[in-house]
Amino acid sequence: MPDTPRTFTVDDFDFDLPPGLIAQHPAPQRSASRLLDGTGAAPVDLRFSDLPGLLAPGDLLVFNDTRVIKARLFGEKPTGGAVEALIERVLPAGDGHTHEVLAHLRASKSPRPGSTVRFADGAFEAEVLGRGGPDGGLFHLRFPSDPFALLEAHGHVPLPPYITHADGADDVARYQTVFADKPGAVAAPTASLHFDDGVLAALAARGVQRAQVTLHVGAGTFQPVRSATLSEHKMHSEWYEVPQPTVDAISRTRAAGGRIVAAGTTTLRALESAALGGTLVAGARETDVFITPGFPFRVVDRLVTNFHLPRSTLLMLVSAFAGHAHARALYRHAIESGYRFFSYGDAMLLERRAPAVTRAG
Repeated sequence: MPDTPRTFTVDDFDFDLPPGLIAQHPAPQRSASRLLDGTGAAPVDLRFSDLPGLLAPGDLLVFNDTRVIKARLFGEKPTGGAVEALIERVLPAGDGHTHEVLAHLRASKSPRPGSTVRFADGAFEAEVLGRGGPDGGLFHLRFPSDPFALLEAHGHVPLPPYITHADGADDVARYQTVFADKPGAVAAPTASLHFDDGVLAALAARGVQRAQVTLHVGAGTFQPVRSATLSEHKMHSEWYEVPQPTVDAISRTRAAGGRIVAAGTTTLRALESAALGGTLVAGARETDVFITPGFPFRVVDRLVTNFHLPRSTLLMLVSAFAGHAHARALYRHAIESGYRFFSYGDAMLLERRAPAVTRAG
């Protein structure tokens, strides 16, 4: 049953998590992580390798094929002051932004427009062009050559702030999905980190179809909602693309009576953003949609997701999808049962309990 209509505040999405449940490293094997089946009235404890048996032949599993870039750089200003950069977005060269990026910068004193920052022990310099981004809060930088190549050569894996170790070779491999394709994300679509070749083969043998979208996850995904009233929160913007073959696959699945299963909140966000007008439409654009209880879902029936930060927009999305009371009950069970939380943690499978509106055609 859906939630009784009410006004939610950010405190409704808070919870206490023992620090020991914050996963610092991934499970030894991707699909060896735990899976909480939350589709029924009572939670069921499983392994992620059990997922194919929870889906039906003819269901469509949609993935986010974004690739995490080595977006963290360390450098210094000409004065010697330390600078840490997190590249939020590589700007499209076709829009006239040759070798330009938008970045978060941490420094004792912000660099001024026209100044330079030396990165990676002087391997290259970036020019500070000014401020940019949707709210002007990011730094607009120009690199001397292809940003993707420079980041791959000199950058670090942008591990989330709650992971305390420096990135290593294991993170290069494991903070990336096995089907990562299009570079641009600064955070992994973490629900998909559990999929390996064995699970994908079992899904195919089960008759579960696959499709993909692209959403380049931004650093804002980790930000808590700091305003007490949800309507006052300004959502971060992310670029996404829903290709026409995916729209067609969803239409075929619907016509045959199958379910649409989103691998992760980023996939769900892309699909539901593309259907805000009432019908799922292919294309590439920005989205700043804020999904909270009462949101009219049009596309996704089931969701594979990790466990999210308290007071975060992703926890609000999950609560909107599965029902606030049900989501809280699942989180209580997960904490009591010792599930591992956040990006390198365990997963759960949810079914949409929010009222549906007209389905995507």
